[in-house]
Amino acid sequence: MRDHPSILLFMVDQLSAQWMEAAWSGVCPTPNIDALRARGTTFTQTFTSNPVCCPTRATIATGQTTRGHGLLENGYFLDPALPTFMRVLQENGWRTGVLGKVHFYPHFAGFYPDYKPFGFDVTHITEDGRGGEWLDWVEANHPEHFASVLATIWPSKIPDYVAYGPDKIDLRSRIEAIRADFDFATPEFPENDGRAYTLPFPEEVSQTNWITGHALNFLASTRDDQSFFAQVSYVQPHSPFHPPGEYMQYVESDRIPEPAPVEWVDDPHAPHELKRRTPDIPDNWRYQRQCYFADIVHLDRQLGIVVNRLEELGRLDDTYILFLSDHGELLFDHGFTSKEEKHYDACFRVPLIVAGPDLGRGQVCEKIIQLEDICPTILDIAGLQLPPMPKMGPYLPTPVAEIPTLAGRSVLPFCRAEAVDDWRNTAYCESYNRIDAEHFQQWARTVRTKRYRYTLYPEDGEQLFDLINDPDEQHNLSADPAYATVRTELRDQLLTLVIKQDSPKTRRSHFALGVH
Repeated sequence: MRDHPSILLFMVDQLSAQWMEAAWSGVCPTPNIDALRARGTTFTQTFTSNPVCCPTRATIATGQTTRGHGLLENGYFLDPALPTFMRVLQENGWRTGVLGKVHFYPHFAGFYPDYKPFGFDVTHITEDGRGGEWLDWVEANHPEHFASVLATIWPSKIPDYVAYGPDKIDLRSRIEAIRADFDFATPEFPENDGRAYTLPFPEEVSQTNWITGHALNFLASTRDDQSFFAQVSYVQPHSPFHPPGEYMQYVESDRIPEPAPVEWVDDPHAPHELKRRTPDIPDNWRYQRQCYFADIVHLDRQLGIVVNRLEELGRLDDTYILFLSDHGELLFDHGFTSKEEKHYDACFRVPLIVAGPDLGRGQVCEKIIQLEDICPTILDIAGLQLPPMPKMGPYLPTPVAEIPTLAGRSVLPFCRAEAVDDWRNTAYCESYNRIDAEHFQQWARTVRTKRYRYTLYPEDGEQLFDLINDPDEQHNLSADPAYATVRTELRDQLLTLVIKQDSPKTRRSHFALGVH
């Protein structure tokens, strides 16, 4: 008999709540995600506070804000000395594993990161850069597909590709030579190109299936009497969009929504940071979206495979499952792709489903959730807490148990349909530089309520949208006199939220509170 529940964190990359909802409206079938929704609570207003991989994933693991853990953008290292929920679980008897993408370290730092110091017993890592364990597995077990796999490696500038593996092979030259001549188009899928294509190798060779395979092995190798935490974390549907071809048939292409129009081009009050761009809505936008939705169908299939294995092992009834994404994907809405400082709905609102043995079923919660809430939720499931903040000396009278350690709160009360006092009524989002820029005009700051989204760009512009009357965010009201009071109130709220991003106090390089 197991003393504690097990926890499965099923995580995908770059999936917007908006596109998940489009799938549910009939664009493509998601029977396994639908089954999870029926077993748990769907949170419709969940937001990432920094819509890019590294910062968000550090926030999920530590429960800290961006400024709390220090990963402002991709390119930073998460300090293993900072407490994580997975280390707390590990230290209290859970077997912990991470299968797939982690991204606590920059991809340019190498293909064989050691994530065990963060609290993982078992690690099988493959990330955006493709190099490392999965690529080595392909070469050893599917050499006939190795060249096609190399053709899909878009970040060939990662330094380790110049001297790859123990033999220091110049794999970059081979990748770039293959990509220069590779034709993604096929007779069945002539619209394939380098931005969106069907996989040029079998599904069973894909990163996605490789991750699922290791998840199944982890579950099967866990002792029946031991509780586990499994982070099953996929690279898809991150761009470039590349589902296995057999999943394209499941997407109703005529039901794919059209991109939201490019409203900022003719907006005299639009931030200059947006106006520096060229709108990007290619002629084949519908095909690219079809590839994205086909990836969702493929990921849904993986969820079903993992849940079925839990049921076969007799583990489903005492396992909590969380389904979420780290950030969104604009997918040509407003003429943009990707995420980061363009804080439209598709950028920073993400799906979240929580199901478990003692939780309500088939519920929908519209409370504003931030991904800072994931760490305290998992700790709440386990009945555990992060280590207290260090305190020393007689100068701080506050008991150590009352010193804040987490920026968010558990969402389990909502899953149990319990009343919750003083819950937030605003979401906060911030962005710093993208990896290809070095100027602070991209340092956008956003406050979002159920009705409004207000974004401030430093020195050169604002956006204010009434989401009830303008859900597609087409009419910037920041200079409209009729909304002057709303703008002022939101700007004041934003200032407060910006200040609160330093709470709780960061543990980085911290010795103790109350030291004279």
